[in-house]
Amino acid sequence: MSTAADVDLPETRRYRAKRVLLGKPLVNASLHEEKLSKKAALGVLSSDCISSSAYGSEEMLIMLLPIFGLTGFHLLMPMTAVVLALLLLTTLSYREVVMIYTRAGGSYVVARENFGPKVAQIASVALLIDYIVTVAVQAAAGTAAITSLVPALNSKSTALTITVVAVLILAFGNLRGVREAGKAFALPTYLFAFSAGLIVVIGVIRELLGDLPVIAATHDPKNPLINVHDNHHAIFTFAAIYVLLKAFANGGASLTGLEAISNGVSAFKPDEGRNARRTLSTMSVILGTLVLGISFLAWQTRATPYESGSPTVISQVAHAAFGGAWYGHIGFVLVQVATALILFTGANTPFTGFPFLASFIAEDSFLPRQMTRRGHRLAFSNGIIVLTAAALALLFGVGAHVDKLIPFYAIGVFTGFTMAGLGMAKYHHTRRETGWRHKLAINLTSGLVSALVVLIFAVVKFSEGAWLVVLLFPVGWAVLMRLNRQYRGEARSLDLVTWIRQDQAEAAHYGHHTILVLVDRLDLAVLRALRYAGSLRPTDLRVVHIALDNVAAAALQQQWIDRGLSDRFPLEMIDCPDRRLVRSIAELAYETVVQDRTEVTVLLPRRTFRRISQRLLHDRTADRIAEAVGRIPHVAATIVPFDTTLSADAMERLETRQAATSVEPALPATRGDQTKVPAFCHSEGTTAIADASWRQKITVEGRIKSVQLGTTAGRSLEVQIFDDTGGLRLLFMGRTCIPGLVPGTVVRATGRVGEYRGHLAIANPVYELLVPA
Repeated sequence: MSTAADVDLPETRRYRAKRVLLGKPLVNASLHEEKLSKKAALGVLSSDCISSSAYGSEEMLIMLLPIFGLTGFHLLMPMTAVVLALLLLTTLSYREVVMIYTRAGGSYVVARENFGPKVAQIASVALLIDYIVTVAVQAAAGTAAITSLVPALNSKSTALTITVVAVLILAFGNLRGVREAGKAFALPTYLFAFSAGLIVVIGVIRELLGDLPVIAATHDPKNPLINVHDNHHAIFTFAAIYVLLKAFANGGASLTGLEAISNGVSAFKPDEGRNARRTLSTMSVILGTLVLGISFLAWQTRATPYESGSPTVISQVAHAAFGGAWYGHIGFVLVQVATALILFTGANTPFTGFPFLASFIAEDSFLPRQMTRRGHRLAFSNGIIVLTAAALALLFGVGAHVDKLIPFYAIGVFTGFTMAGLGMAKYHHTRRETGWRHKLAINLTSGLVSALVVLIFAVVKFSEGAWLVVLLFPVGWAVLMRLNRQYRGEARSLDLVTWIRQDQAEAAHYGHHTILVLVDRLDLAVLRALRYAGSLRPTDLRVVHIALDNVAAAALQQQWIDRGLSDRFPLEMIDCPDRRLVRSIAELAYETVVQDRTEVTVLLPRRTFRRISQRLLHDRTADRIAEAVGRIPHVAATIVPFDTTLSADAMERLETRQAATSVEPALPATRGDQTKVPAFCHSEGTTAIADASWRQKITVEGRIKSVQLGTTAGRSLEVQIFDDTGGLRLLFMGRTCIPGLVPGTVVRATGRVGEYRGHLAIANPVYELLVPA
């Protein structure tokens, strides 16, 4: 049996380029969600959170040392304690989230279910901004780890180049279908936790033994330290309190990524909520231990940040803890490699979270529907592209410097924490389940404290870039509301058509059908439209030319006669003295409906062009005409495209081959350039569909490609199944819907083969569902 793949249908250049870059397309049957154990989930989902310990202590020192001088090292530990208290409170709050909301969505779902979709968009804006900034911050921090290991790369332009290349590689990998659930992503997390933990253990032991060195500051004019004076400012002055708040805001960046597990609860093995809760607790303990340990060692070694961001504080601490011997150098290299890996892995997390969240919001009609579509490799490609463009714009605008990116960071993060905490507080207050009072207290406190952090961050970081995030929040929320109003308006308009009463629909139907073929000149596009119009077998077929220019109209009329078309398709000329082409066609369609009491179809030949330079030379008149006549009752517009890149000879060869070939779509296609569907093995006692013959009783297995409700056989259900050899129809008389018989399902059917509409078919077979869609 010939297949559709045997016909040489042309592919666009865009598709061919996509195949070269991204590989062969994946089919829906390849889509499945990998369930993770607690150990795998800890490595996969916590990279963003745990990696923030690599720069959290450093960000606090950047604020403390220029004002308080060496006293800033002593203030680092109390500030770290405050950050860890906030970590504990937020962790307790999210432990409730993952137990109750076991689907993806995190704080967005919590806010939507408890406050409604409008308030939930505050969380959606916060999370979307958070994902964008996470890509930039994690990638920039990963670059800092590399430049700390290789000082020759420590320049602004080189650092920016490395960061941008890293982001582009991550985007490319995700467009090709790299899945975060791949267990290889867990390795950097465990490697970093081990190496950073080794720093803390060795450093603390050496400090207890009195052997931990104090880092001697080296003054390099090309890479200066931050300005540190031996100042002793009073801590309780207004200026000092302001700086302490800024240091606390910077330290709050250590909590970023804490919500990742709540966004991926559905990826856990059952019991999802309990496993996610334990993993969240483990992640928080690791994060808290590393932040506390690195802050303690930075205090003891006097590790001072550099203005360029490299060498990093964690690299200085690692060098001091491991020492200068050869084995110490190996440990230092291990730490830097592990740090870079986990930071770049953390930058990959948003490439899964952002597209999924955007698709989730788009399903609620608050973002464009394009965000719900899976691309060439089953990833949400549009979301990945938007995330990449936004992250690169942020990097080019601010630079690949973590300290300059932090002001854009924590507002989105802690707004999500606020919505999750307050949403859970309302949940417990509404349901009042067992133990609801202490749960309410925890979540309410977490929500209020997180809101206070947002306020502190917006104030103390306003002039450093937080003003942009503060501005984006109301603007983003307003845009989402505007999109939702538009989608709801469209839904109401469609509902008025969909739910019209059946008797009204029958009363408004006309028994005649008139086709108006609009012709502006005579060419292959018009001939193809005429052929298509004839195949529809209308009651009346009219070929119409709107005469905007009498000379051109006369020339067209003469061409029509010379080509011998006037006998089969009489050409009707309609005067248009005011040259309002669209208006004239709309009036013609309306008058045809009124005078002839007929349904009208307006056929519009369109010449399509592949190159942008060609498209710019032609207008979109057919679209404007279709839009105008589509508003008229009983009038429909059909655009008949014609590819101008195909010559007449090529079109003739294709039609000849099409007529000579019996095409039966097969699944999967056999040619190498077609989409592959996962093959399945035939069970013993089944017959290949290609071997089926008329009046034979057989058992076949195949994958459902299409389901048709209602056929010419009356009230029935038609199911087309395909195996590797061909296709067959299953007819279920008297049925309009059968649960489980949906496209993508593998089914086994037994019955006697008959004929239906020129194809082999089995009527009312005995069937069994093998693989659900």
